Amino acid sequence: MKEENQAIPFTGYQKFAVFILAITQFTVILDFMVMSPLGDILMKDLDLKPTRFGLVVSAYAFSAGISGLLTAGFADKFDRKKLLLFFYIGFIGGTILCGLVDSYPLLIAARIVTGLFGGVIGSISMAIVADLFMLQQRGRVMGFLQMGFGASQILGIPIGLYLANAWGWHAPFLWVAAMAALIAVLIAVKLKPINEHLGLQEDKSAFTHLMHTIRKKEYRIGFTATALLSIGGFMIMPFGSAFAINNLKITQDELPIVFMIAGLSTLVVMPVIGKLSDKMDKFRIFVYASVWTIVMVGIYTNLGANPLWLVIIFNVLMMMGVMGRMVPSTALVTSIPAMQDRGAFMSINSSLQQIAGGIAAAFAGTIVVQKDKFSPLEHYDTLGYIIIGISLITIFLLYRVSQLVKRKARVITETVQEIQEV
Repeated sequence: MKEENQAIPFTGYQKFAVFILAITQFTVILDFMVMSPLGDILMKDLDLKPTRFGLVVSAYAFSAGISGLLTAGFADKFDRKKLLLFFYIGFIGGTILCGLVDSYPLLIAARIVTGLFGGVIGSISMAIVADLFMLQQRGRVMGFLQMGFGASQILGIPIGLYLANAWGWHAPFLWVAAMAALIAVLIAVKLKPINEHLGLQEDKSAFTHLMHTIRKKEYRIGFTATALLSIGGFMIMPFGSAFAINNLKITQDELPIVFMIAGLSTLVVMPVIGKLSDKMDKFRIFVYASVWTIVMVGIYTNLGANPLWLVIIFNVLMMMGVMGRMVPSTALVTSIPAMQDRGAFMSINSSLQQIAGGIAAAFAGTIVVQKDKFSPLEHYDTLGYIIIGISLITIFLLYRVSQLVKRKARVITETVQEIQEV
């Protein structure tokens, strides 16, 4: 359909909305992403085995997933701006706790608190995107939002590692909280209320609304696709720094360079993929990125000791594929729900994504073995093979999502034409 692939320009306020959502996502992603480069430091400082570190990552994911399910029924009952601000302030409090604790049990507790609030922010942001932007704009929006991932690697992770090396692993969390506090003020002052969906509500209670959303078959297809997409990242990334240092023989000082260059490549690639997703078939872009990911994950997880420049190249190529999948897939999945269901859909979608990721991180911790603090990680390649298998399944699921979205677009177009003819 020609109309579906025409790029529609952003208004001035839409540009601001993209900016505010992008920097919000940046801080939330950074809070999670910093766990990967801090992984080796935490495992050595707190004397953690891979299994226990996997639980630190899972604690955030599981609490985020539970929070998403609990709030799903209420997600369409409030102004989305107020909902975003409430959970963002809670996220800031949890991140401060992470910067104050000094033991493994307290760190687990702090990550649970952070996950309860931070895990819902992404779903609220996606609902806002679906409310403020047409389908023909969402590829570019998702490209900019995913740039938060790259920005966290270029600026956040290297600075976080510097702070951790200088003042201990608590410092990066306090730094993230300070940035987030400034952004919260900006949201409160500048973002307009987002409440058009309130007039479309038909369900009397939050529980009824939740059940109404879960019962829809087309919604469940989107839920499953998103959950499987998240598994790969949660399996491979928490142990990324430990693998780089102990297997690829990258030093702790060289690690920020690896993350920074990978993040820079993401900043370049994400907007390009976003524009392509608005001009070409989104599913086709997803397939290309998935095949690229399968090849690069297979290579990277089987690497041994290598020079820094080669590790950087392979890491960049792998992340291009992994992140390149997220732009078209997110744009497609956010197009499934009706306006009155978007908040609940995004909350459930996010919670299932987090729960699946939590299970994946915990499972990965049982597969990966490290005999002592300085020995290489074993069975990291097994994680790669599992991710390859899951990636093939997600291609099939995203095909079904793509077909659903196209049918929905055709129905809307036909309805509009009928109205115009009358």
